[in-house]
Amino acid sequence: MLVADGLIKRYGNRCALDGFDLTVAPGEIAGLIGHNGAGKTTFVEIVTGLVRPDAGRVHIGGRDALRAGRAARRLLGLAPQEFALYHRATARENIRLFAGLAGLRGRHREARVDAVLDELWLTDVADDPAGVLSGGQRRRVQAATAMVAAPPLLLLDEPTAGADPDTRAALLAAVKARAAAGTAVLYTTHYLPELVDLDATLALARAGRIVARGTQRELTGHLPGELHITFADPAEPALRLPTRDPAADLAGLLTAGRTPATVDVRRPDLDDLYRSLADPENDHAAA
Repeated sequence: MLVADGLIKRYGNRCALDGFDLTVAPGEIAGLIGHNGAGKTTFVEIVTGLVRPDAGRVHIGGRDALRAGRAARRLLGLAPQEFALYHRATARENIRLFAGLAGLRGRHREARVDAVLDELWLTDVADDPAGVLSGGQRRRVQAATAMVAAPPLLLLDEPTAGADPDTRAALLAAVKARAAAGTAVLYTTHYLPELVDLDATLALARAGRIVARGTQRELTGHLPGELHITFADPAEPALRLPTRDPAADLAGLLTAGRTPATVDVRRPDLDDLYRSLADPENDHAAA
């Protein structure tokens, strides 16, 4: 559904994108992660047509987004990190406006607006001005403007930033439902547990390019875990041991005559993967 190939974008001497490649398939939730300055926002701006790349291609649903322009962008819904709502308009009016811009009309538009208000727990505040809503409610309204027309591609840029637990739960449930129905979802976040909840594939960006792409299992499999060990001798301090082979490392301790009292194995997780981005020697790719 979304194919980006060889994107390059420079701002003076700064290279924001340096050969950025990314594909997101229908029904896939792809988590785009990376440190600030990795190129995530520039990539989203190019896909949505706000910025033109210096080189490279973007296709949405088989259409050239850089040439077809409006026709390709009709296939996507965007929830940007910064709020883009009319504060004096009600939640319903904001969502209705975006539904109309997407081509929905009449009863079908009103039905879709009502459905997404209900889905994102906004029915009770549907007729309140967006400017008086809580931050979490506005996050949900913003997501609703992206989802109301059921586009085949969703771009969600930090959609739960500063959100309360109810907002996070509603948004994640809506994203899962969209993906289950075949929508391709590009989801950028710094809150990594969300990507676990979404069972998202991962695209790790650094210095304007994707340095790793694959499932969570594929991308954490090369990283070391950790053994947490306490010993029968109370005078012997507890041990935290980085490990790629917990059984072999534990056997080595036993061979050395050390007697563990408790052993806990911590498997590598997304936090370990994210931290590994800081070290170029940890670059890796997974198909």
